[in-house]
This record gives sequence, structure tokens and C-alpha cells, in this order.
Amino acid sequence: MMRRLLIIFIVNFLFVLTCIPALAATCQGHVINPATDICWKCLFPITIGSSDVESSDLPDTDNPDNPICVCEWDPWPEPGLAMGYWEPMALVDVTRTPYCLVNLGGQQLYNDDAAQGVVETQTPDQNGSFYEVHYYNFPIMQMMGNGLLGGSCHTNGNFSISYMSELDPTWHDESLAAIAFPETQGFANPLSAISAHAACVYDSVKANTGLPSDSAFWCAGSQGFMYPLTGKVVEHNGSVQASTLLAERLVFKLHRLGRISDTSSHNLCHEQINPIMPKSRYRYQMVYPHSNNCQPFGRSTMIWGANQMNPLSSDDTGYVIWRKRNCCNY
Repeated sequence: MMRRLLIIFIVNFLFVLTCIPALAATCQGHVINPATDICWKCLFPITIGSSDVESSDLPDTDNPDNPICVCEWDPWPEPGLAMGYWEPMALVDVTRTPYCLVNLGGQQLYNDDAAQGVVETQTPDQNGSFYEVHYYNFPIMQMMGNGLLGGSCHTNGNFSISYMSELDPTWHDESLAAIAFPETQGFANPLSAISAHAACVYDSVKANTGLPSDSAFWCAGSQGFMYPLTGKVVEHNGSVQASTLLAERLVFKLHRLGRISDTSSHNLCHEQINPIMPKSRYRYQMVYPHSNNCQPFGRSTMIWGANQMNPLSSDDTGYVIWRKRNCCNY
């Protein structure tokens, strides 16, 4: 009798194990609810000039000293208030399932079973993984019709998917990525790799105690490295860490391509192209499978990321990307 029960148990256990990959390959997601999913306290601090209108315990970048700004618009100059706040400006999907739109409720545009991402063992003590990513323009402040913000104080445009890694060969091939972004080779030789790693330790400390280091642009703080600009995570320390790294890497890549513009405390009237992402002006917030508080780019996922992923479900994750906006409100 005991032998029969043992056989039944082993058969059932093996059946569960064989089902887990199938569960992990399914497309899952959630349509973001602005009222409940977005951490609205991440808007803060809000400043006029260098003075806080609404304070926050989250770190902030520098703001202009002068509270008055003037923008040159035809036919007359427009005076206004020099404001600073953090704006939810993009959504990012990170998924193992190609064409899976996590932030649109887990809708799959195209089923490509041959391209499913899997965790692969490189050496006995090192795991790697590969994910696809999608970037959505998310001008939620404009979509909400916020009458308090005018001038250059909100992102214009429409909600749209502006990048899908499935259509980008450089996301899948490190050699192509190194050709498209030749600075990658600067971190490949052993001598530069040692100094690059040392700088990333410093960047990680800064990100976990305040804001990351913009000068160490190749670092992603506690998550790892921005380069190579592909979907491969060499040091896969868990789904939360890996997906956070790729969300940050995607924003960095789109900055590098000139597809994301930036605001600045030195130019309040216009956005400008910056090929090197200023990490200190960005925050990330997971909104799927669970909604969490926002964190500066590069800050460790060790504390907030515990128990966020269900091991029997997919590794699909959704993020809101927050950007510091310095602007002239008139």
C-alpha cells in the first residue's frame, strides 16, 4: 500500500513539474488602473523654484533657484512659475513571452512558440535569462486633463506603443548591439572591466542611499550593467531583479537612440535630446503582478521585491517609469 502511494505521489509530482514551463510561457498581465495602481505620492516633491510646495521622503534632483521663468513664444514672451515634479511618463512590459502586452491585460499579438525565453544555465554557479520588452508612451497627466499644469509642464502626445524588442535585431544579438553602440567595447577588455565594476559599486551605494551616479552611466546600480543593450541578463538573481534591470536598460537604450527627450533645471521651456540617460532623474514602479512604491533607478530590489512573483505563474512584469520634470508653468 505504501509503495503504491509513493508511486502515485512521484507521478503527480513529475506531472506538476512538467506543467510549470507551460504555465510560465502563458501571457499574463493587467490593464493599469490609474486610481489604484499608480503610486501618486511619487509625484512629490513638488517645487516652485527651490522651495517645496509638497515635500517627500523620496530623494530629489536640483531645482532652479529663481521661481520665475520666461519662455519665448510667438508673439509674446510668456512668464510663469518654475516648477519641478516627478511625472509618470511611460509604461514598460518585461516578458518571457514574445508579443505579450503585459500592461494591456496580457494580450498576445502573435504566438511564436519557438521564441519563448527560458532561463539557461551557463555555468554551475551562473544563470542567465532573456526577456522581451515593450515601451508605451503614457502621457497620463495630459490624459487626465490636469488644468493645474500648463506650458511645458506635461508630456504631449497620445498613448501608444513606441518600441517592441521583437522587431529590434540588436535586442537579440550582442554582436549587432556592439556595432550599433560601439562604446560597448570599452567595457569588454579586462582592465576597463575592473574600473567599470568598481564604479558600479559606488553607483549602487549612491542609489541605495539617495540618487544614482549620472557619471557612471554604464551602471544600473544594484541591478547590474546597462551594457550590452540586449535582452540578456547574465547575472539572473531573480525575476524582479532581472525585469527591473531590463526596464532601466530599455529607457537607457531609447535615450541613447534619441527617442526619449529630457527636461532640465537649466532649460525649463523645452525638452532636449540627451543620448546618455541622466539616471538620477528617473524612478521605477512595479504595477504588475503587484503595485508597489517607486524607487530611484539602480536601487536594490532585495527589500521591496520579496514575494512579488508567483513561481507557478509567468515572469511577466509591468512597470511605470517616472521622470523628473523641470518646467515653466504659465
